[in-house]
Amino acid sequence: MKTLLKAALALLAVILVVAALVTTLRVGGVPSLEIRTDAKAIGARTAVVVAAAAPGRGLSGLRVEVEQGGRTRVVAQAAHRPLPPWALSGDRVEKDEIRVEVGRSAVPDLGEGEAVVRVVAERAGTWLRRPGPAVSELRLPVRLVPPTLTASSSQHYVAQGGSGVVVYEVGATAVRDGVRAGSWFFPGSPLPGGGKEDRLAVFGVPWDLADEAQVRLRAEDDAGNAAEVAFVDRFFPKPPARDTIALDDAFLSKVVTEIRQQTPDLEDRGGLLENYLQINRDLRKRNAEELVALAPRTAGAFLWTEPFLPLRNAKVMSSFADQRTYVYQGKDVDAQTHLGFDLAAVARTPVPAANRGVVVLSRYFGIYGNTVVVDHGLGLATLYSHLSSIDVKEGETVERGQVLGRTGKTGLAGGDHLHFTTLVRGLPVDPREWWDGAWIRDRVAPKVGPAVLAYAGEAGR
Repeated sequence: MKTLLKAALALLAVILVVAALVTTLRVGGVPSLEIRTDAKAIGARTAVVVAAAAPGRGLSGLRVEVEQGGRTRVVAQAAHRPLPPWALSGDRVEKDEIRVEVGRSAVPDLGEGEAVVRVVAERAGTWLRRPGPAVSELRLPVRLVPPTLTASSSQHYVAQGGSGVVVYEVGATAVRDGVRAGSWFFPGSPLPGGGKEDRLAVFGVPWDLADEAQVRLRAEDDAGNAAEVAFVDRFFPKPPARDTIALDDAFLSKVVTEIRQQTPDLEDRGGLLENYLQINRDLRKRNAEELVALAPRTAGAFLWTEPFLPLRNAKVMSSFADQRTYVYQGKDVDAQTHLGFDLAAVARTPVPAANRGVVVLSRYFGIYGNTVVVDHGLGLATLYSHLSSIDVKEGETVERGQVLGRTGKTGLAGGDHLHFTTLVRGLPVDPREWWDGAWIRDRVAPKVGPAVLAYAGEAGR
């Protein structure tokens, strides 16, 4: 009996030793930690993304701290339950990622100077071993004062669906500045002949933006601090005109067949009307996004010094921002906004460049058919579409009045005409302003400088 007892005790001891060894070896591995942010400094509202990973038994806890001046503040923490030391499978958190505010909004007593963002990940231990945590730190300066921002120019008379120019001064800490108009942002550029803090922005007002309070100068620093300044002196709302477009099978067949042939990535929706609606809705939206994507290619200065040319001897068939209702077999099937002017002339009329610039698009372009887009600098561009032929190539510099192509009826066009619009950073705006020499003389030339002022006296031609 004593022999059996001794054997049992020996076996138990072996089991306990093995269990102790196993649980010791089952200490959680060192978690990997990462602190991600685009901010170069901490401001009033600065966020970081903290990521932690601990394969095996998983994480036991995650904590984010901000330290400054010897004081540590916990801004976020999460507790997790790792696998027990004896378990080989089960629920656990192997990875965790959280977005955390670390600026003044989260730490009210944060001050100017340097701060440390610290992430602490607790390791899974055993009853025999309690390992220390894994720690990662990020040191950043704290900046809480937004850049200085002052409007320098005056007489900012802004129309809904129109555009304008503003000159302003911005402090040296700004890394992004320009005009915010609703969800659109129009970045500023150095003012020709101005000081290092003098800036110029060409901006547009979306056709559907009726609140002048949403048109403001804005400057941001690398800590996310922002200053905004109202600068609009007068705002002119422009209620849109309304129009009805009757669709028939002959028109649908013509435009759907052509556009699908030229745009092979469009899926076949089956019916004629269904394919047309895909073009009128989805392809229209895609083309709008592509025009915005062209904007960064703009020249850093105006490329023109003379008034903008319209298409001569043309009949205006629509106004800007018409609200169009599309009717098929007596039923309303769609509604869209027509963002340009339809100009009808003799078939295959030569189309002149409205002004000097560089061709940034010259091809078949979705709903617009054969299209040319000319960049005139500082985000200003003109678009010419539905052309029957194109006579210029992308990258080519064109002069004012140079023939770009001829009018036609490609794309979503029922008859031969020119669809023309002006773009500011990809936003369609009313082209009548830029056709008006007096408007340029009064609203643009005094703000831009000598290059434009040179023709101010003859701008009314």
